[in-house]
Order: sequence, then C-alpha cells, then structure tokens
Amino acid sequence: MLQHTFSDPLLLVEALTTRSYRCEHPGSGGDNQRLEFLGDAVLELVSSRALFDRFPDAQEGALTVMRSRLSDETALAAVARRIGLGAQLRLGRGEEQQGVRERDSVLSDALEALLGAVFLDGGFDAASAAFARTFAPELDALADFDAAAPSRWEGNPKGRLQQWVASRLHEDPVYKLLGREGPDHAPVFRVEVLVGGEVHATGAGPSRQKAEAAAAAAALEALEAHGDEQGKPTQPD
Repeated sequence: MLQHTFSDPLLLVEALTTRSYRCEHPGSGGDNQRLEFLGDAVLELVSSRALFDRFPDAQEGALTVMRSRLSDETALAAVARRIGLGAQLRLGRGEEQQGVRERDSVLSDALEALLGAVFLDGGFDAASAAFARTFAPELDALADFDAAAPSRWEGNPKGRLQQWVASRLHEDPVYKLLGREGPDHAPVFRVEVLVGGEVHATGAGPSRQKAEAAAAAAALEALEAHGDEQGKPTQPD
C-alpha cells in the first residue's frame, strides 16, 4: 500500500493490529498504539518538509493550515480508504461486530501507525517517500490552496487555532492527552490544549483527534471572546 518493503515484517504486522485483537490473542505481539504515537510525529515532520519544498513562496500561516488539512482525522481516513487499509487490519471480534473497520478514528490511527513503522524500518527518507506516494493526490489538490478563504476553516478548528496562535505568539498550540476511558469499541479520550504555556481548554471525543478538535474549538471560543473584549481582531491574520 505504501510501496515500502519492510526489512522487519513484524513492524508491519504490529501497525495493522488493534489493541482489542492483541487482548483477544495473547502472545500475538504488540498492537499499533505505540506506533500510532510515533507516526503522529512522523506525519507532522514529513508533511512539513513536503509542503516546505513544494510551496517555496507560502508563508508560515498558509503552510500550517495546509499541514492541518493533510493530517486531520477525516483526511487521513480518506487516504486510508483509498489505499484499502481497512481490509488489512487485525481487529478483535467485538470490533468486527461493531463495524469499526471503516471508522475514521480506526483508519487514521492505523495510517499513522504505518508511517511510524516505515520510519522505524527505513528512517526519515523512507517515511518521506511513503508519504509523498500515498498523499500525492492530496498534495496536488493544495496547488490552489487559499489559506485566507473562509471555507478553509469549516470543520477544522485545529487548523484555525494553529494559525491564530502562530500569527500572534509565533508558536504552536500544544495538545496533551489527559486520559482514555471506556471499552475498546466505544472509547472516550480527554485532551487539554495549551496556548502560550497555559491551559486554555479541554475537550472529549471518541478519538484523540476528535478530542483535540473539541479542545481547539473551545479554546478558539475563549480566545476570540477575549479578543472581542480587548477590541482585537478575532479572525486569524
């Protein structure tokens, strides 16, 4: 799917294995949660490099929004569906019964885990090449991207918050996972977002990405309300 031949095939197996499968099959090896954690950081790095090279005239704010568009849960799930990732996942019986094979959160986590596995197996160059091949249509679609267009912000509170913070504080918001509750088929993630080193909001959702989006939306509401009180602009520069 990623056109990468693994030197260590066990990394690929682990990237395709969910926690519920591992729990139901003791001795089957690890699951993809740790790889998803690593893959999230790998995705941010390789997508940043790809955008930096492809759009030499784009400023930081536009690059930030484009990166957010490439890496949000919906976009990752769409890429995962295009390459047929769902059919390759090793799921527990409960997950199969719940029909989670095509769930956005499961697909996006697995895609990040795959990128993490490629990085461990072949390093940065291999991960960059896999990203460039897999995300080629999405990268091509950004050719006419206008970060200032209002439609770019619809349904993307993380991207909007990121540009809001970058334009004022010249840094990125930081998301911290507070915890995960509930069964594997219906988890609830809780996340806090820090702006300028201070906690500005928390959010909850059925996936880490949705919890981060909820926290970002709450932070934006608070920051923009404060901006109104101070007579400052409430839209990103």
